[in-house]
Amino acid sequence: MTHPCLNCEQADMVRSKKNAVISYRGHQATVRAVDGWHCPACGEIEFADKEGERYAQALEKLRLKVDAEEAAELAGIRKRLGLSQRRAALIAGGGVNAFSRYENGKAKPVAAVVNLFRLLDKHPELMDEIVV
Repeated sequence: MTHPCLNCEQADMVRSKKNAVISYRGHQATVRAVDGWHCPACGEIEFADKEGERYAQALEKLRLKVDAEEAAELAGIRKRLGLSQRRAALIAGGGVNAFSRYENGKAKPVAAVVNLFRLLDKHPELMDEIVV
């Protein structure tokens, strides 16, 4: 019996247990021995039984870890630049409490904010170019 991949329609899926790589904001983790139908062409997975829940839990764990690391990184950069949370929020273009919320994990900054502060961390002399 064949089981065509509904995602790519290029191959028949194979029932097996395989490791699956999950990605979030440039970070990766492996979910071991994911049971289900795996597409050899595009990598699509149709999960068996409770495997989807296990996969989702692993993704959530990775998301929480990456978000916490990013919040700590932003706090460190802000402090190295000698900025208050209020001033950093104004530079980022958010509300006056935005940076506090980023650092406490209550809000997630857009990639542009993270990239800007990483750039300023490497080139603090660019602070003179920023007009608020």
